[in-house]
Amino acid sequence: MIRRDALDQLPVRTALPALRAALDGPGSAVLCAPPGTGKTTSVPLDLAGLTGEGPVRRVLVAEPRRMAARAAARRMAWLLGEEVGTGAAPAQGWGPVGFTVRGERRAGPRTTVEVVTTGVLLQRLQRDPELAGVDVVVLDECHERHLDADTSAAFLLDVRETLRPELRLVAASATTDAEGWARLLGGAQGAAPVVEATGVSHPVEVVWAPPERPVRPAHGTRVDPALLTHVAGVVRRALRERTGDVLCFLPGVGEIGRVAGELAGVDAEVLQVHGRAPAEVQDAVLAGGNGVRRVVLATSVAESSLTVPGVRVVVDSGLARVPRTDHARGLSALTTVRASRAAARQRAGRAGREAPGAVYRCWAEGEDGRLPAFPDPEIRVADLTAFALQAACWGDPAADGLALLDAPPAGALAAAREVLTAIGAVDGAGRATERGVRMARLGLHPRLARALLDGAPEVGVRRAAEVVALLSEEPPRAYGDDLAAAWRTARRGGDAYGARWRQEARRLASAAGEPRGGSGAGGDGRRGAGAQLTDDAVAGLVAALAFPERVARARRKGSYLMASGTGAELAGAQAGGGHRPGSSGPGDGSGLRDAEWLAVAVADRPVAAASARVRLAAVIDEETACAAAPALYASGEEVRWSEGDVVARRVTRLGAIELAARPLTAPDPGLLRDAVVSGLRREGLGLLRWSAAAVSLRQRMAFVHRELGAPWPDVSDAALLECVEEWLGVELGRARRRADLERVDAGQALARLLPWATGEAARFDELAPERIEVPSGSRVRVDYGGAQPVLAVKLQELFGWQESPRVAGGRVPVLVHLLSPAGRPAAVTADLASFWRDGYRSVRAELRGRYPKHPWPEDPSAAEPTRHTSARLKRG
Repeated sequence: MIRRDALDQLPVRTALPALRAALDGPGSAVLCAPPGTGKTTSVPLDLAGLTGEGPVRRVLVAEPRRMAARAAARRMAWLLGEEVGTGAAPAQGWGPVGFTVRGERRAGPRTTVEVVTTGVLLQRLQRDPELAGVDVVVLDECHERHLDADTSAAFLLDVRETLRPELRLVAASATTDAEGWARLLGGAQGAAPVVEATGVSHPVEVVWAPPERPVRPAHGTRVDPALLTHVAGVVRRALRERTGDVLCFLPGVGEIGRVAGELAGVDAEVLQVHGRAPAEVQDAVLAGGNGVRRVVLATSVAESSLTVPGVRVVVDSGLARVPRTDHARGLSALTTVRASRAAARQRAGRAGREAPGAVYRCWAEGEDGRLPAFPDPEIRVADLTAFALQAACWGDPAADGLALLDAPPAGALAAAREVLTAIGAVDGAGRATERGVRMARLGLHPRLARALLDGAPEVGVRRAAEVVALLSEEPPRAYGDDLAAAWRTARRGGDAYGARWRQEARRLASAAGEPRGGSGAGGDGRRGAGAQLTDDAVAGLVAALAFPERVARARRKGSYLMASGTGAELAGAQAGGGHRPGSSGPGDGSGLRDAEWLAVAVADRPVAAASARVRLAAVIDEETACAAAPALYASGEEVRWSEGDVVARRVTRLGAIELAARPLTAPDPGLLRDAVVSGLRREGLGLLRWSAAAVSLRQRMAFVHRELGAPWPDVSDAALLECVEEWLGVELGRARRRADLERVDAGQALARLLPWATGEAARFDELAPERIEVPSGSRVRVDYGGAQPVLAVKLQELFGWQESPRVAGGRVPVLVHLLSPAGRPAAVTADLASFWRDGYRSVRAELRGRYPKHPWPEDPSAAEPTRHTSARLKRG
């Protein structure tokens, strides 16, 4: 029996007529409704005609998380007076509301409203682009901008445009970029209608509750324990100061467990809500309390996807966990970040759903304005390998024909295509191969799909599936950092993770081709192929197949170099040794610390650390590393500049890891030349021999280039290094090591750059003379090292010279430094005539008393120039 009273109380029902009109007209709409208005539960039932209004249609509802999909289906079934999936006897098929998540399906031909995860929706679109039998698709919580949701929307819009224009689409969200989604859904016909529903909101008091002492910022998945202790203290404070249940937001499962431990002994029931929580715990949280006060510790899943009744107080840690890709290190993992202001508003709103409430924010009010306004769309920051494979299987490898709110970054998409090409998922043109299509249908990241498909023939389908299941849903930190040990723990464990892991392993084994009822040893014509391998060997091979660029060789105890070139440290090694209590690093029982080779499955990047931190890995040997990463194996001559000299060796490498090396006695001349050029460009032109004449020549050439430009060459460091092979060609051909460069006469080589071909080089000495003859007959060197050429000469040698000399074809006057008889500076001028007329008198007065033996005529412009004293002149 339909619970009509419960349905009629939902605020979203006032917006249903406008939503129906939009779908009956343009066929698409954006529904904006705050949490708790019934957009997730009432709207699909109404659109399906299950509430007795409108025609019967089959509705597909896409949720971003498995937990939200199950919860939405249960709630809708309850509103209809049924239980999800049990509305009819199994022999007659499932009831009108069902759900499908990875590894679990409770829906059948009689199901009218089916709730699926966005990942399941993508799989279904790839198998059946027309979505046969589906009339309406509702994309719920689209504001969260998960990559699968954005991709699903793009595919659905493509289906509407090319295959099924009658398919109706609804983008539903609590808070969203309504205009952006309206433009996207409307396409060429103009913006789709935006339908808004207002909810009943109660005032929420904001209490700022920052830690008394500074805490370290989160990095990777590590959160300062001091902050978690503070959050637990704020929860205790909220229990004392307020009434009602408390909902506390934390970034992940580990932090929830830590805070739950800190809350031992509080006068309330402490519940933990996250994707790994058992179904009975999820049900208990969503069903409400039975007169017992509750503290619900939750991840961001409770921001908008779930309704937790009884909550009057929210405690917000201010943190969220999101996917990030470190392209420089080749690492993709979940990372802890500051929650956005939009997320903080969503979280606070949970306290005012049923009555006035309060939110305790664990940061200072002054920090609030510095938080990001909105979370980053996953397509901008996440690993795009799975997205690129989905696009290739859809027939649009470049993804340039997809209607997306944000285009994928070109660099990230290119990196994703490289991975797909390496594992055989796409061909050279980026089109999906048959193997790639099979990978996409496994419901795994392409790397893990490759590990399952290639590992199964080697180790058996069931064992490969079990290890891949561990990698697809990272085990709890308590399982440790040793993948093989975690596998054994999962087999023994009776916890919620173990149950979910076994279910996923069975699904993957079936998808990979294990016969029903099979033992898992083979199933591929090589029955028992992996029977001789230990668990450690199996775990290592599968992990290496999934992440071949992360196979790593020890550099020292606890420190490794991955094939990608990134350093990796076991958890204790980064802090200088020692295992921190409660950390997931290698303690005394870890089998990783003494391993020569590792396959690193999970790693993150601590802030300001040069190396990655290993969080999950398996022991392997060199043979396994090479077998898993054949594309990275290379052997050849390696001639390079290293530590100030040329090193020539024959080297065998696995990516950046050097496996073996021996000296080369007769290296390839071309490689030698390249190495010498590399050394010059790295260490500079100082490797050459720069005599005084060479320095002078370079200064003169620089002067002429500066004043006259082409064809006179630029001889700056950057320009010379750019064309080093042109002017050092002969010398480079003879150079074998640093000592050979040190014998090269840079000036002789530099002269080759003068414009000999045009004949201009013959004018070089005229334009920039090395020496200038002065009236005394002396040939004085010109200094071109400064901004203006300088001629430093004794004053008496210039008597009778009426004008300063000029160079560069008369364009540039030479700056004359007039020296005393002792060679000390007496005056500076670029205009001799003016100096003889105005400046000479004062210089004469000062110097004639100091140097009485030298001539000091009253009219120097008419006097005889000399290099000698007055007495010598008389004798002459």
